[in-house]
Amino acid sequence: MRPIRRYRFLPVLAALLLAPLGAAVGRPLAPADFYRFEDVSDLAIARDGTRVAWLVNRFDKASDESRSDVWAADWDGRRLRQISHGASAHKPRFTPDGRVGFLAARAEGAPTQLWVAGRNGAAARQVSHVPGEITDYAWSPDGRHAVLVVRPHGDTRFETVARPRPWVMDGYQFKSDEHGYLEAGMRPRLCLLDVGNGRCERLAEDATGAQSAPAFSPDGSQIAFVSDDLESPQGAGRDEIRLVGARAGATSHLLLTTDSPNHQRLLWSPDGRRIAFLKGNELKYYAYIQDQLALVTISSGEVRPLTASLDRAVISPHFSSDGSAIEFAVEDDGRQYPARVALDSGRIERLGSASVVTELASAAGHVAVIVSDDHTPPQICALEGGALRVIGSYNRELMAELTLGSVEDVSFLSSDGTQIHGQMIKPPGFVAGRRYPTIVWIHGGPNGQDDHSLPLEGYSPQLDRQFFASHGYVALAINYRGSSGRGAAFARAITADWGHLEVEDLLAGVQYAVSAGVADPARLGIGGWSYGGLLTDYTIASDTRFRAGISGAGSGNQLAMWGVDQYVAQYQAELGPPWQKPALWSQVSYPMLKASRIRTPTLFLGGERDFNVPIVGSEQMYQSLRALEVPTQLVVYPGQTHIPDRPSFLVDRYQRYLEWMNRYLGPGTP
Repeated sequence: MRPIRRYRFLPVLAALLLAPLGAAVGRPLAPADFYRFEDVSDLAIARDGTRVAWLVNRFDKASDESRSDVWAADWDGRRLRQISHGASAHKPRFTPDGRVGFLAARAEGAPTQLWVAGRNGAAARQVSHVPGEITDYAWSPDGRHAVLVVRPHGDTRFETVARPRPWVMDGYQFKSDEHGYLEAGMRPRLCLLDVGNGRCERLAEDATGAQSAPAFSPDGSQIAFVSDDLESPQGAGRDEIRLVGARAGATSHLLLTTDSPNHQRLLWSPDGRRIAFLKGNELKYYAYIQDQLALVTISSGEVRPLTASLDRAVISPHFSSDGSAIEFAVEDDGRQYPARVALDSGRIERLGSASVVTELASAAGHVAVIVSDDHTPPQICALEGGALRVIGSYNRELMAELTLGSVEDVSFLSSDGTQIHGQMIKPPGFVAGRRYPTIVWIHGGPNGQDDHSLPLEGYSPQLDRQFFASHGYVALAINYRGSSGRGAAFARAITADWGHLEVEDLLAGVQYAVSAGVADPARLGIGGWSYGGLLTDYTIASDTRFRAGISGAGSGNQLAMWGVDQYVAQYQAELGPPWQKPALWSQVSYPMLKASRIRTPTLFLGGERDFNVPIVGSEQMYQSLRALEVPTQLVVYPGQTHIPDRPSFLVDRYQRYLEWMNRYLGPGTP
């Protein structure tokens, strides 16, 4: 139920990027546009600040695969160049001498290895030849070594051999949507690679947990890393941050233990005396984590919180070049802005007015960001003096062809008086006083928020809403309680009480749109993916006003998820085991247990190999509606995990979305 996190920003960006192409009347979004989308991610900056690198993610129609390539440009935006070619690449990172490294598997079925691009466009060279998959890496300060995170075996989800073997698990957490079954002996481990001769030797063999997030000290003598205990319930949801000497056979020692964040990141201060890290919440609140920035002094182990006063999540932290501050992005009530905390005073300041920064990277006084807005997909920009300057621009021609809906912030009171925020997306040519078919499209998570960005990827509720709006529907985005961006108390309000306050907030949003004279009360739809699919199931089991529903990767019987999905540690901490709390588990499973309430024709979809919210959740709801003779359909995408990435399936999904809503709501007026 974890979201893909994206957020909001500068209104002038669309004008900055798209105005030169003209403002001709465009067309609606089409499902086939997925084949033209170019999304950007994985921002990196050279140590001297002179170059920037990133990934460009595309959907290839010929091969029916998602592909990613590394691109780079000089800081001034010149010499824009594609670095990797062929197989999908990821994790671009600059070597100390300014070349670009990345991970890629260049042959079908080959393990992922480390590559380094040559200078001036020369072909990339493979520098590692280790058995197993490399999932992460970090360069030593002199570039002569790299520390690799190696998963000893391949991905069990897609293992195909002539003589299959049994998969043997022995850990408390034994499955992951990202990696399949977590076999005994396949925990990711650290290896030290000699870039010159290719030799790779194990590190920290004394640390038995799953190892990740390595970072070299500034003098190259030590490596900080995370070790996670997957073996026992006691270690679940906790990160051990450990130090190990950067030499073969070195043993590690524990620096500190902290609650696991969404995405751990370890940063050495330039003087090597401190490490910045991210901390999460106790396991009971795992689903509502807001990553906080903290600093540990290595000599004493003293931990100092840096962003507790924000009561907001921190993303993409980087030390300033002089070590006096840390720069990062802040998630805040539908927006995400760049900021800096001064280490001497603890003062936090915003860096300019940009408010949709999805990634940030800084070095040598230069700050690069990925930004987006309601009508502009993510772009690569320099942030200079609070202003944005485009370095890499994408999708300009495609976006110039389209006419998208207008996006307005909305605010209303829920049934108990709680203030709820969100957005209303109105179709092009919206006519005041006319009532429109309206779709409540729910974000996942619940740890996430609806915002004003426009990511072009397999999971993008913002794109989903624009798709519906461009075909004549009003779409509602509602940051229900449980969402991030409004503080810890707002997010934790639904702890151990799923499908209650969220549903009240969603229904209050519908009533707001009806009372405003915008939504047609006779043509209401609802849908979403992941936790948005769960909330669709909860809402249609609570209220019969909806004429159509779409539940993607959802579930209505949470008891059936125990031991089936990847969240058993969270469930035990938040709800308690089913044998101890049967009444509570029945309460949060009411969509299926009280399915006789449902009257809404509902389309269920999901991936065959989803370990996040397994397809059984959709299958049970589909079977229940079939037994009740409520119109329904089940679509299973073979070989897909939680977020489908096969282009033809993404196109198929959008075609089905529109067909289902048109069938039961009547088409909008494009």
